Amino acid sequence: MNFLFLMQAKAPGGGFMTLLVPFALMFAIMYFLILRPQRKKEKDRLEMIANIRKNDRVVIGGGIFGVVVSVKEKELVVRVDDAKDVKVKVEKSAVTSVTIPMGKQEGIEQN
Repeated sequence: MNFLFLMQAKAPGGGFMTLLVPFALMFAIMYFLILRPQRKKEKDRLEMIANIRKNDRVVIGGGIFGVVVSVKEKELVVRVDDAKDVKVKVEKSAVTSVTIPMGKQEGIEQN
């Protein structure tokens, strides 16, 4: 009779580690596919903003193109219209991209 009782006993569970391994794998996958590339993009963006100089052509939020007239610690003055000398004061964080850095403008034809 004891033999039948032993046959019905369940095998012991894997314990805490069997639950922890899948969660650790999901976190590692999420880190390498989402978090790490996002941190790299943010680092590159902050570097781009820190390297903005006078006469750089930039695109600011909303798709407005302009040329940097002056650079201060946290803000820029951007000329958006040459004919009427329209200037806009914006925060550096409003810059979405630098289209042509100042050092590479020599070979470009001006309209």
